[in-house]
Amino acid sequence: MGSVLDQTGARLAGRASASTLAGRRGKLETGGVAPTYEGDFVLEGHLPLECGRTLLQPVLHYAVYGRLNAARDNAVLVCHALSGSALAGSWWPGLFGKAGNREQRTGTREQGSGTREQGPGNREQRTENGGMGGARSGRDDNSKGASDDKLDGAQDESSDDSALNSGDLAQVGKTGSAGIVDLETECVICVNLLGSCYGSTGPGSVNPEKDSAEKESAGGLGAVYGPEFPLISIRDNVRAQAELLQSLGIARLKLAIGGSIGGMQALEWAILFPERVARAVVIGVAPLNAMGLALNHLQRRAITGDPEWLGGWYLPQQQPRHGMALARQIATLSYKSPALFAERFGRNPNRNGEDPWGLDRDGGGLNPAGGRFDVAGFLDYQGERFPERFDANAYLAIMRTMDTWDPLRGWRSTAEAYGRIQARVIFVGISSDGLFPADEVRQLADEVRAAGADAEYREMTTAHGHDAFLAEQGELIPLLR
Repeated sequence: MGSVLDQTGARLAGRASASTLAGRRGKLETGGVAPTYEGDFVLEGHLPLECGRTLLQPVLHYAVYGRLNAARDNAVLVCHALSGSALAGSWWPGLFGKAGNREQRTGTREQGSGTREQGPGNREQRTENGGMGGARSGRDDNSKGASDDKLDGAQDESSDDSALNSGDLAQVGKTGSAGIVDLETECVICVNLLGSCYGSTGPGSVNPEKDSAEKESAGGLGAVYGPEFPLISIRDNVRAQAELLQSLGIARLKLAIGGSIGGMQALEWAILFPERVARAVVIGVAPLNAMGLALNHLQRRAITGDPEWLGGWYLPQQQPRHGMALARQIATLSYKSPALFAERFGRNPNRNGEDPWGLDRDGGGLNPAGGRFDVAGFLDYQGERFPERFDANAYLAIMRTMDTWDPLRGWRSTAEAYGRIQARVIFVGISSDGLFPADEVRQLADEVRAAGADAEYREMTTAHGHDAFLAEQGELIPLLR
């Protein structure tokens, strides 16, 4: 089984200090619905991994919104995307109904302190601020590439500022009142992925199996997993999450929902634990195709090719920022659509006044610093922000998790894998998604339905690209009802 630890007793999952972790989360979270509880779950013994290795007593960081009822049958599992956190109320507030909006207005949570009270499953938890910072109002003049009102808001693919969301998050207060989860009657749980830097065990966590000599190696960083962190699969995460939910007395989920990597988890839940999931919603995802694998390969090359990566043994305050920035710029191209970029940027010069046709300060014409186009300023901003809130090794770890997901791996046929599903499954494709094309999501839904499962395909029509499930929540929510 495992044990639940409150924030005071929890072992910090990550070599970064508690203040560093809070700082990262402060840059990630910009408001939304406050969690009722936030805590850590420590699995007992070794967690077997599909790669053949194990994790000793791994930690799962999770957040809870609302309360479990006496029957423990009102639980909704929200699964986050690539670089998200357990604080689903911050990056996906549109899911929450009126009770969620009321909790946002009335919840009292003080920075750096908390009150101890009974948590879900009658386990003592602690409510805390969790790094919920104020929204950043804009960018400095040197990096502007999109108007400020289109940069702050929902998290892109659980990434930096919801760039280009066209102010959709500003409507969440309205759409959220008609969300798909009502915290007066339902309880939402979100678990941080293994491999992350937001509380669950990841590359920055102390490896409890290392001896004292090993812990003194690598310039004093030998105590952590670092680049020795194992490959974690989607199934590994789902099996660990299942132990957490079992410890909370939850035998069956009312709903498992997620977009992108979150959708991978939701579908795996329906396959691995068919009797424990009533409904599943899988948004904007299918096994990653060759183009997606290629883009992730380039992101890895950007990070590991940065001299500051140091083979993965860098200090947390000395990240490979250049490589991280370039990787995030590549990723952003896959999260948006050509139509969106054409509409928002076109061939306009960077809006801080730079001249793309000008020369640099030395009179040269090769250096892009001489003057950028608007889209270049936007991408540079995305790259600059990302290392402030995420860890390079964690990013590498979760990209491998994303790359290696194949729901049919290990099964003899689609019928054997998908025929296990008992849940009603809704697949949502995004019309302009270049990372997980809508046709591939539709094909996945057809395969699941052909295996005898109750599966339905719906499509979100938008020019926003893959990020639409987060950036245009007002358009997504009606499709989910």
